[in-house]
Amino acid sequence: MAKYLDPKADVTFKKVFGEHKNLVMSLLNALLPLDEGKQVESIEYLPSELVPRTPTSKNTIVDVRCEETGGRKFIVEMQMNWTADFRQRVLFNASKAYVSQLGQSEKYNLLQPVYALNFVNKNFQPDKDDYYHYYRLVHSQDSGDILEGLHLVFIELPKFKAKNLVEKKMQVLWLRFLTEIDEKAKKAPADLLDNRETCQALEIVEESAYSEAEMLAYDRYWDQVRLDKALADERDAARAELDETNAKLDAATAKLDAATARADAAVEKLKQTARNLKAMKLTNEQIAAATSLPAAEIAAL
Repeated sequence: MAKYLDPKADVTFKKVFGEHKNLVMSLLNALLPLDEGKQVESIEYLPSELVPRTPTSKNTIVDVRCEETGGRKFIVEMQMNWTADFRQRVLFNASKAYVSQLGQSEKYNLLQPVYALNFVNKNFQPDKDDYYHYYRLVHSQDSGDILEGLHLVFIELPKFKAKNLVEKKMQVLWLRFLTEIDEKAKKAPADLLDNRETCQALEIVEESAYSEAEMLAYDRYWDQVRLDKALADERDAARAELDETNAKLDAATAKLDAATARADAAVEKLKQTARNLKAMKLTNEQIAAATSLPAAEIAAL
């Protein structure tokens, strides 16, 4: 019986999708919102670029980059621990890939679309049931008016439930591969074994296919994932504590402002009373006795 490694890890993900063009093309065609007749048919791998990474994800973002013969660029990423700025990082990364296509004096019509496919092993939109999130530049009042160029897809893996889908067979198979296969899988699902692409991917993540050095890298990756999660949890706890402190401070400030406003209103009311008494020809001493205002302040009214 085959023993599998988790395909979401750095060494396994890159071995499956970073070394086998037919598999990454199958993945892209299954998961990206490509128009009919515009499936990916040939690609070349591109080197990964160094981009800004947050302290809690500097070693656990796995990416594979490739370019279609026709020019479209694809970035595939696996993110184990969600961070608040991950979407901005993806946008930066995709934008960088988009603008880097042109050299000086080249025409803008040469620009080709960039697709960023991002798998996230954590729910980052708990208020939404959908696991699939597609972003692009769309007119705020006319959804049919689109600025082509950047296509960002985020997939929340924990939300994926195969039983909820009756279509998109390859999308289901690839997501089952990413969510059901790991060290605990005693047997691969028959559907994955029966499909040519996912069966090939299963063979690639069999533990017996990995060297001792690769297994050490695999274990180090999961150690880093756990460390990053612990750091993220500490950061989130500190942020929550700070938010709570700020909320209490805001409430205390609002309470003080309200009390100050009431006091100012009471003083102004006394001053108006003093003005009325002065109009009635009472002396400053009589007005002071009636209002408790200092005689000097009454004299200045």
